[in-house]
Amino acid sequence: MTRQTILVTGGAGFIGSHLCLRLFDEGHHVICLDNYFTGRIENFGDRYQELLLSGRFEWIRHDVIQPIILEVDQIYHLACPASPVHYQYNPVKTIKTNVIGTYNMLGLAKRVRARILQASTSEVYGDPTIHPQPETYWGNVNPIGIRSCYDEGKRVAETLMMDYHRQHKLPIRIARIFNTYGPNMSVNDGRVMSNFICQALRGEPITVYGDGTQTRSFCYVSDLVDGLIRLMNSDFHEPVNLGNDEELTMLRLVQAIEAATRRPLKVEHKPLPQDDPTRRRPDLTRARKILGYEPKVSLEEGLKKTIGYFEHALGLK
Repeated sequence: MTRQTILVTGGAGFIGSHLCLRLFDEGHHVICLDNYFTGRIENFGDRYQELLLSGRFEWIRHDVIQPIILEVDQIYHLACPASPVHYQYNPVKTIKTNVIGTYNMLGLAKRVRARILQASTSEVYGDPTIHPQPETYWGNVNPIGIRSCYDEGKRVAETLMMDYHRQHKLPIRIARIFNTYGPNMSVNDGRVMSNFICQALRGEPITVYGDGTQTRSFCYVSDLVDGLIRLMNSDFHEPVNLGNDEELTMLRLVQAIEAATRRPLKVEHKPLPQDDPTRRRPDLTRARKILGYEPKVSLEEGLKKTIGYFEHALGLK
C-alpha cells in the first residue's frame, strides 16, 4: 500500500477521530483539522502520545469557513456539527460550514488534484415518503424549518460536489451517513442514542418523543468508518448510503438498552420536535453492490461498547 497524506476535516469529532485512527493504523500520514466546536483532543485518548511522536500525525486548529493551503492526496470532509443541539445553536454558522466550508475544501482539492469525500447525511431525505430510502430519492425537506440549516446545507454541499465533478472533472465521493453511534459521542449532544444511554446510567426516566413508534437504523462507528474508506477508494462518484439497515422503534431501543444495562427503565413521553423524521432506514443495495459493504457489529455488541464508554465519560467507572 502506498502511504498517502490524508486530510480529515472535523477530525477530532466523534466519527472523525475514529477515522483518523483507522487511517493512521493503515500507515498513512494524517492531518486532523478541527476548530474544536464539538471536536475534542480527548477523543484520541491514550493514543495521543503515540500519534504526537509518530511523525505521521498533525493537528491543525482551523475553521473550514476560512481557506487553507495544504498538500494532500485525499480529503475526508467531515467538518460540521451533526446533532440538532449543536447545529441549531448557531444555524447561520452551520449553513456557512456546510456551504462555504465545502466550497473551500473543493477549492483545495482542485488545486492539488486530491480526491475528496463529502460526509453528507440521511437528513437530505428529510421526513421520507419512500421507505427505505434509496439514493435516487430526492427527499422531503422543509427548506425553512429549524433543521434546514443542516438538511439544506448538506444538500447544497452535494450540489457543489457534483458541479465541481462535472465542471472540473474533480474526483469526488459522497457518503450519505445514517445514524451512527459508539465511543467518543458527546454526552450532551442531544442524539437519541446518547440521550437514552446517559439517562439510563443516571437512573433518570428515558425521554421518548412522540409515541415511540418512530424508527431509526443505528450503525456502529467502526462499520461506518469501514464504509467511508471503501467509498473513498472506489471509482464511484454518485451518492452512496452508509449505515445499518436494521430498523427499530425508539421503544425497542429502550428495551435493548434496558437489557444491556440490566436495569429497569421508565419511559417519559414528550411531544415530537418540529420536522423530526418518523422513519429512517437506508437502502444499502448500492453500497453492497459497489463497495462490498456490510455492517458487522450487532446492536447488542455496539451497545455494550458504547455503554462502557459513557460509564467512564460520566465518571461512573
